[in-house]
Amino acid sequence: MNWTDTGILLSKNKFQENSTIVNFYTKNHGKCSGIIFGASSKKIKNYLQIGNELHLNYNSKSDDSFGYFKVEILKVNTPIFFSQKRSMYCINAALNLVKLLTVENQENTSIYELVHKLFSILEKEDWYINYIFWELDFLRLIGFDLDVKKYAKKESNGKDEFFITTNLKKIKVPNFLISKSGDNVNNQDIIDGLNLISEYLQTNLFLPNSINFPHQRKKFIDDFKS
Repeated sequence: MNWTDTGILLSKNKFQENSTIVNFYTKNHGKCSGIIFGASSKKIKNYLQIGNELHLNYNSKSDDSFGYFKVEILKVNTPIFFSQKRSMYCINAALNLVKLLTVENQENTSIYELVHKLFSILEKEDWYINYIFWELDFLRLIGFDLDVKKYAKKESNGKDEFFITTNLKKIKVPNFLISKSGDNVNNQDIIDGLNLISEYLQTNLFLPNSINFPHQRKKFIDDFKS
């Protein structure tokens, strides 16, 4: 099997001395894994950064066999944010979600375009707020619509606060997820938003599929607490 496509690098792991096992989300083939031979060479290593977009030429002996990629850089995305620790935590957390929660070899151009959108979001001043809506969009695209307005209930405590109550706990809903406004949003609001989605992920996706809570996500949330 042979095809060409464009893909955004989701993960990479060293394999043998000079090769790397990689995972891409591609425009026309969905999430795909394979080997890049010679990935330790200076030419390839420099642009083989998670989040970068590459032109891919994929070859395998059959549909069921593990294939290999030949790659060329198309767009540098991640290195722009190397000096921004929180942005890098976000990129790692977001792309890890895409890797964990999408199906191998199943085309979804909407997810591909959403991953593209991530990097334009990160260029904005209020990207923390937009990123939480990005996660909600991603959940919808994989068939899990967290309709915050539907489940959130306002408490009559004089503070204009919203919560979602489950059988086990009460979860704070930041006001900006109800109002869709970015006014007066602070770090605690962002933490509450990320924690709300984390609880949904843990209950509906991570635990049912025996997925450990991703350390990339924990580092990203913890950075807002520091």
